[in-house]
Amino acid sequence: MFRGVLIDKHEGQQTAAVQMLDEASLPEGEVTVSVAYSTLNYKDALALTGASPVVRRFPMVPGIDFAGTVVSSSNPAFQPGDAVVLNGWGVGEVHWGGLAELARVPAKWLIPLPPAFTPRQAMGIGTAGYTAALCVLALARQGVQPGQGPIVVTGANGGVGSVAVALLARRGYEVAAVTGRPQEADFLRALGAKEIIDRAELSQPGKPLDKERWAGAVDVAGGQLLANVCAAMRYRGVVTACGLAAGMAWPATVAPFILRGVSLLGIDSVMAPLPDRLAAWQCLAEDLDPALLESLLREVTLDEVIALAPELLAGQVRGRLVVRVGAEG
Repeated sequence: MFRGVLIDKHEGQQTAAVQMLDEASLPEGEVTVSVAYSTLNYKDALALTGASPVVRRFPMVPGIDFAGTVVSSSNPAFQPGDAVVLNGWGVGEVHWGGLAELARVPAKWLIPLPPAFTPRQAMGIGTAGYTAALCVLALARQGVQPGQGPIVVTGANGGVGSVAVALLARRGYEVAAVTGRPQEADFLRALGAKEIIDRAELSQPGKPLDKERWAGAVDVAGGQLLANVCAAMRYRGVVTACGLAAGMAWPATVAPFILRGVSLLGIDSVMAPLPDRLAAWQCLAEDLDPALLESLLREVTLDEVIALAPELLAGQVRGRLVVRVGAEG
């Protein structure tokens, strides 16, 4: 038996509770992992509250990330004692995830824990930080280089945004951080932001084509914010879109794309192929200052995650929530 958060649904009513689970209930997979740390991400909060139909199979252990140690493996790629990390692949949605002391998954979903990080640090990064790295690498791949103009980051106080600000600044980009909490300006400047923009400035309907401001963007918001970001991109600017915190609708026009050659790139972290995952984690190992990473972390227990989910959805959580699940190492 092991402890975990379990989401269930009966007669249309969803429940979530920490309870004892039977190892025999674990889903199929080649590798069983003793989970040391997981995280509480935006998607996990949606799952725990039922605010969005994230969970597609009940009962479900949420947690789209975990880091831990292999207990058993039928795949030669992993041996008992190996330190591993998992991000995405539908865990916490269709396959039991990381908010439990044990997890069982296919071997191809795992990567070795990068030597630069402890399990706690890896989950301090988590899917949010790994997604931020995918965005930063996509900007560089599209030719957006330091010195070409500011990079705007929406949701800058959140998990993706805060890591994106830190990575971009470390790589020499000028970063404009958009936040709904301007009182956190000092925190964002400590991460490397040069400009702080109140989210309200970009939240109202704007012009189809606005004054050119940014060479690139990392957007976690969607909705009107994304429309306004696109409208204010410089000629041949690049926008990476990876979230929908401000809504799934996109009230925009084609003007930025056909008149300024703006590119809009979708960033998916869930099903990203292994080479992209390894490149993102290499970027994080090289460019994320461990001291800055520590400033982003707030460690909580498995028993706290259910109560914290509504706070995360309300935008009241700074940085990354790291969940201590079991023993580390």
